[in-house]
Amino acid sequence: MLRAAARRFLVMFLGASAATTLFAVLFGVAAGLSVDRSVSLGFYLAGSMLLIVGFFAGNRGPTRLRQSPGESMALFRTRAVRWATRQEQDEAINISAVVLALGFALVLLGVAVDGRHSLF
Repeated sequence: MLRAAARRFLVMFLGASAATTLFAVLFGVAAGLSVDRSVSLGFYLAGSMLLIVGFFAGNRGPTRLRQSPGESMALFRTRAVRWATRQEQDEAINISAVVLALGFALVLLGVAVDGRHSLF
């Protein structure tokens, strides 16, 4: 079970780092930055955004909107709330942990790629 989870996380990490590298190089070349600087800034930015998303995903409250499938969200209607089930709460915490770990890994990769500072 842990091996499968590690494989899924590695696939997400490789996909996120490949997409970040591609977009960072494209924007870096367009902005006139060097490739290593644009890639490190891309990893910093992507990792920071994932850390923020993970923080807010984990801090979601214990209530959810009560809404029937065909009902649309109206601005001036009273919104009924319900207590989230234990499964919904666990899912929110688990998603938050995965997104936070992915964001932290991307920031660490940005530190490793950054040529302005030496790690050792």
